[in-house]
Amino acid sequence: MLKRIPDDARPEPNRMRRLHLDGLDILLANVDGRLYAMDNRCPHEDASLYNGALKGHCVECPLHGSRFDLRTGEPQEPPADTAVRTYAVIERDDGIYLEL
Repeated sequence: MLKRIPDDARPEPNRMRRLHLDGLDILLANVDGRLYAMDNRCPHEDASLYNGALKGHCVECPLHGSRFDLRTGEPQEPPADTAVRTYAVIERDDGIYLEL
């Protein structure tokens, strides 16, 4: 199912935004002009990834430093060992959509 995100939700380059769509807490990141979306929760300790740091194509959890690849959701280092769910981002002339 495609869900359009609000026009003002697009983050600036190399920044992140937090969205709430259909009851989901989603992290939207802009890495050099390309958008990525994933659940906004670290599976290790349930921390908000939005409160972490964007480092290239990874977001770092603010609690224990686990990094997750925005492209795949896969953890890049411990202590997390479970992937974060990612969502396809589709940009069209009429707006930006997430495939939920």
